[in-house]
Amino acid sequence: MFAVIKTGGKQYKVAKDDVIKVERLAGEAGDDVQLDQVLAIAGDDGALSVGVPLLEGAVVSATLLEQARADKIVVFKKKRRQNYRRKAGHRQNLTVLRITDISAKGAKKPAPKKAAPAKKADAPAAEKAEPKKAAPKKAAAPKKAAAPKAEKAAPKKAAPKKAAPKKTEE
Repeated sequence: MFAVIKTGGKQYKVAKDDVIKVERLAGEAGDDVQLDQVLAIAGDDGALSVGVPLLEGAVVSATLLEQARADKIVVFKKKRRQNYRRKAGHRQNLTVLRITDISAKGAKKPAPKKAAPAKKADAPAAEKAEPKKAAPKKAAAPKKAAAPKAEKAAPKKAAPKKAAPKKTEE
């Protein structure tokens, strides 16, 4: 049995107990991760179920092994004959996952941790659905009359020309 999943903008073909490196996912080592963007699942009997674009209720469960970084790549830019060279390095953040289970019908729901206490001052849903009215706009403050300019700016004087060096005859 295998599945095709989508995470981090990439697609991966996975089977149970596979170890894959994907784009960084939130969590720490040992956490369980549910990947619900399943594109296709093939059963042991060879039947292939393909989603349009995703399969409803299909989930791939995985265990987060570690948060790692990929090998460094060198980014080098050059424009010939222009004395332009730039060198930079990059290490991509990765998450290493071990696939534990592939389920076509949905994931097992984890036990709820703690329920948040309900707020007593919640408004009914009908009031929340109504659009809020815009606050009335304040009247614009009257503009002050601009003070008349006393004098026009004097034209700028040109910089004095430098005297040419005198030639001496010897």
